[in-house]
Amino acid sequence: MPNPTLHVRIISPQQLILDTEATSVSSKNPQGNFDILPQHANFITLVDNSPIIIRPPGGQRPVTFKFPMAIIVTAENKVNIYTYIQPQTEKK
Repeated sequence: MPNPTLHVRIISPQQLILDTEATSVSSKNPQGNFDILPQHANFITLVDNSPIIIRPPGGQRPVTFKFPMAIIVTAENKVNIYTYIQPQTEKK
């Protein structure tokens, strides 16, 4: 049975900001809104100053991060989000 979650890490040169499991990651790039779900195809994109929403499993509240710039790389059920700035976080 496929893994129903993604392993999500947010990484900056200063620290590992987040290391968790999630059911999805959503944001917006120049082409429009997108969602990353378990078993997603390999994917890389640049996100400029748009919210990145991480939805934890088990009905927990989503966590939103916003960076001036981030690179999202998805492969093999792992989502790595690279940034060089500390986030502005919002709890929804």
